[in-house]
Amino acid sequence: MTDAGARYDAWVRGYMKAWESNDPSDIGRLFTEDAEYFTAPWRKPWRGRQGIVDGWLGRKDNPGTWTFEYEIVIADEKLGVVKGITRYQDPDPGNVNLWLIRLDEAGQCTEFTEYWMEID
Repeated sequence: MTDAGARYDAWVRGYMKAWESNDPSDIGRLFTEDAEYFTAPWRKPWRGRQGIVDGWLGRKDNPGTWTFEYEIVIADEKLGVVKGITRYQDPDPGNVNLWLIRLDEAGQCTEFTEYWMEID
């Protein structure tokens, strides 16, 4: 794995930790103070670290109700692209995900966009 790939992999692992814990500090440390989080490409983003924490907790998944498998498809200094599959417990079968992630030099996300489709 390249250095850039390792940076994005570490960030995704941190994201999964925050997803499982729903701890505001776990969520907040992933993002810069002025980050934007798009829950779909053309939706109004959650803006700023606190806005992202609030948005996340407003639609959080409960621990133990999901699994996530992923692959870093592209990783360079400007962009990471992650392909993933989120599986939820019944009755929701889950989603196929494509994430666009932009990290700063410190490894915090400045912009996150998720594309997702429900699994049939």
